[in-house]
Amino acid sequence: MKKTLLLASVAVASLTSAASAADMKVCVSWSNFREERWKTDEAAIKGALDAAGAEYISADAQTSATKQLADIEGMITQGCSALIILAQDSASIGPALDAAQDAGIPVVGYDRMIEDPRAFYLTFDNVEVGRMQAREVLKAMPKGRYVMIKGSPVDPNADFLRGGQQEVLQAAIDAGDVTIVGEAYTEDWQPANAQKNMEQILTETNNGVDAVVASNDGTAGGVVAALTAQGMAGIPVSGQDGDMAALNRVALGTQTVSVWKDSRALGKAAGEIAVALASGTAMDKVEGSAMFKSPGGKELNSVLLKPVPITKDNLNVVLEAGWITKETLCAGVSGVEVCK
Repeated sequence: MKKTLLLASVAVASLTSAASAADMKVCVSWSNFREERWKTDEAAIKGALDAAGAEYISADAQTSATKQLADIEGMITQGCSALIILAQDSASIGPALDAAQDAGIPVVGYDRMIEDPRAFYLTFDNVEVGRMQAREVLKAMPKGRYVMIKGSPVDPNADFLRGGQQEVLQAAIDAGDVTIVGEAYTEDWQPANAQKNMEQILTETNNGVDAVVASNDGTAGGVVAALTAQGMAGIPVSGQDGDMAALNRVALGTQTVSVWKDSRALGKAAGEIAVALASGTAMDKVEGSAMFKSPGGKELNSVLLKPVPITKDNLNVVLEAGWITKETLCAGVSGVEVCK
């Protein structure tokens, strides 16, 4: 497990003394707090900043790109030393980067790519997440009618995931073993929207669906709700994030895989990188950084952490990591070894 956690974390050198960071304010702009995982990310960021002696300031954009720009402008006036931005709409975040540049404030694009070299890109390898999702679903259902439930249309991660999924499924599609019978983006990644999309596809196909590649645990939850209503719970469904409810669904058998992205490691790295950049470290000098070529051809300084697919066969990984309690994981579960 120690090895797994090391792979899922980023080594950032000792960046600055507590004394030199004492006056630092790291401002974090969250796209929303609707998803369970962001609270875990936030706690990890706070922990890293506390360790450096830096102050944490935050704002919740509540899924509004307009509010996010206003939030960032307001935080800049509070004297931010660095900004961490989880962009609601990566394509419209440019004015915030302009304001940060004018104020001499470095920016970390958190988890979602901001396609601008002025923002350091920190995330997990989302193309690999997509591959992992498709591999596990394909393993469970090598032949059949597939539905692709994608993420938000304004989040670049949605297309990174979809690209990875397609890489894995393409050979089976070419062979005629897999047919994609439905595909939809999910506005704001919201489970209710994913459920509506899945319900519509089930209606259009007369329930002719054998597997669903859903791009995160929230959308997977919506998909499972739609399937359950039709008496179809238990067909392969993917997800990601390691949400507590999703891991319980994996144990119950209504979700096949949740690709675990240990957001404790991501949040810690974000706090440390923000302090490093605020201390004058150049983006390309951040330990572990490499160049990432965006879909638009931009070269971004980046750190990509390693995800871990969690299925019924390795639920012990999240238990041993202290990510979830046995009580929560095993609620209502019988016949699974880790829950005995």
